Amino acid sequence: MTDKKIDLFENYPVSKALITLALPTILGMLVNVFYNMVDTFFVGQTGDPNQVAAVSLCMPIYLLLMAFGNIFGIGGGSYISRKLGSKDYESVKKISSFSFYASIIVGFISMAMYLIFMKDILKISGASQNTYQFSKDYLIIVAFGAPFVVNQMAMGQIVRSEGSSKEAMIGMMIGTIVNIILDPIMILYMNMGVTGAALATIIGNACSTIYYIYHILRKKSFLSIHLKDFSLHKDILSNVFSIGIPVSINNILMSASNILINNLAAGYSDNAVAGLGVAQRIFTLVILVFIGLSQGLQPFVGYNFASKNYKRMNAAIKISCIVSVIIGFLLLGLSLIFGRLAVAVFINNEEVIDYGVKFLVASYSIAPIVGFQFVFMSTFQALGKSLPSLILSISRQGIAFIPTILIGTKLFGIKGIIWSQPIADVVTVLIATIMYIYIYRKMKREAIKEENNENGNSEPVYINV
Repeated sequence: MTDKKIDLFENYPVSKALITLALPTILGMLVNVFYNMVDTFFVGQTGDPNQVAAVSLCMPIYLLLMAFGNIFGIGGGSYISRKLGSKDYESVKKISSFSFYASIIVGFISMAMYLIFMKDILKISGASQNTYQFSKDYLIIVAFGAPFVVNQMAMGQIVRSEGSSKEAMIGMMIGTIVNIILDPIMILYMNMGVTGAALATIIGNACSTIYYIYHILRKKSFLSIHLKDFSLHKDILSNVFSIGIPVSINNILMSASNILINNLAAGYSDNAVAGLGVAQRIFTLVILVFIGLSQGLQPFVGYNFASKNYKRMNAAIKISCIVSVIIGFLLLGLSLIFGRLAVAVFINNEEVIDYGVKFLVASYSIAPIVGFQFVFMSTFQALGKSLPSLILSISRQGIAFIPTILIGTKLFGIKGIIWSQPIADVVTVLIATIMYIYIYRKMKREAIKEENNENGNSEPVYINV
């Protein structure tokens, strides 16, 4: 790691360090919003709600690949940040090389599973007679591109973990820009429909992967993708998987919850599925902004925790929470003013628009507080706290969401579907806040005890963490 990157973690004012780390990540995520929206937009220009619904039905299956990438990206990235904080640069090479090759292997395994069990997967996803063939056309392309999707997701996080937020952003932007350019050409001009949408997405992922490989091979990084550095050491496996698997469970539950909500919405109409899909793409703006903020925070927290600079670590967490509230209120206001217009941009169908607006307003209602859960989740990951990370991972779209949507749908019909996720988010924020307060107080007691032991004091010394 260069002296400049060390200076960023250790000496920059906390607010400046967070801006340096988080702003490129947030900008990259904002660009990534288009990654999620652009397929839906251009498929919507075909005027066929069934194709729009098919893209929505396949999105949870695509998210599974991102979940597998996060095992190695966030799990490996968290461990890399702590190793950088303790100046163990040789381990950084081994962790990054392991994450690179393991993500490719998992990508090929995913490809095989998708192709072998495609019919069953689409049936579970809620594909109807009207949407099945479109969904199959989309998923075949995604299956063959699975190694690229998993690897680029992992390596973007790994690159960010050493403080290279700008390079991580560039990798994301390259993939998104390629996708945006190819979508209208393949979907509309070449008349490929959903097949073109999937192909453009996979080519974009491949371009991102190539860039990350180029960045690491330039030798301006402590990361490595050389086979000689690949290691299956017990410490690497345990640390990567203890953090990565809870994150992956969160993404898997996200896919499962999307499949569940699509199935329940399909019980009303394919237009309800299409409207839900459009609203989910727009709400992705909120989620990705907060993920970008929290991912920028993670390496800073991990480094300063390993360096035992608890004051800087905690200041960064507080600033991130305040920023998330401000951003949330801003996005809530924009959604109330431009919500219907935003949905109408995607497709000119009044019933789809009506459903989309209802889902959108409900989703954005909790925008001012939803960022807390992502800030605290990244904090737990950076600290290596696997159990709190796991609890949050299974909460938002698992233990809080599934009972809410099942009971809500039975009692309130479509309104139960609309409001299930916002209610689950409120519950998850409360859980995240309680766990963080507990962990913070415990860390403060340990820091005081450690300071007293180092100073050889019999009287307690109170320090600010």
